[in-house]
Amino acid sequence: MNTQVVAWRGDITQLNADAIVNAANSALAGGGGVDGAIHRAAGSELLQACRKIGGCPPGQAVMTEGFKLPAKFVIHTVGPIWRGGDCDENEILAACYRNSLRVAATKVCKSIAFSAISTGVYGFPKEQAVSIAVKEIYQQLPQYPYIEQLVFCCFDEGMLALYDAELAKYSA
Repeated sequence: MNTQVVAWRGDITQLNADAIVNAANSALAGGGGVDGAIHRAAGSELLQACRKIGGCPPGQAVMTEGFKLPAKFVIHTVGPIWRGGDCDENEILAACYRNSLRVAATKVCKSIAFSAISTGVYGFPKEQAVSIAVKEIYQQLPQYPYIEQLVFCCFDEGMLALYDAELAKYSA
């Protein structure tokens, strides 16, 4: 595998990637956290494009243009709301990563940045979410040999440390 997989602390709306992955709500209506930040940075055209799509169920992913973002595309995926772990949350979260990569493949995206899906207001335990994210990415990447860089974008030092520790398990 020739893909560079890294964790990075910073603002996902500033990344010059082919695609960034938005932790969206099922209505694709913008909102708080990273979803709201992406919508604000992309401009009102993003919300209009999302309204045309009409929504997205948990675990699935859809794509829009990036509009005013440096990224060409925004992949919107809806993570699971944590309900204690007995409602298929792990599988739904893994599906978010699988389906985001599948959608990115439709535009042959060579660089993709993921936000930490479901770890904010959706309450998914952070360590568990990071483990699922990294494992799923490494399982899926061999299907996408043209992806040159995949970034796990972290909002704070705590998430960066979790991703760095998990990624270290795969670089040995």
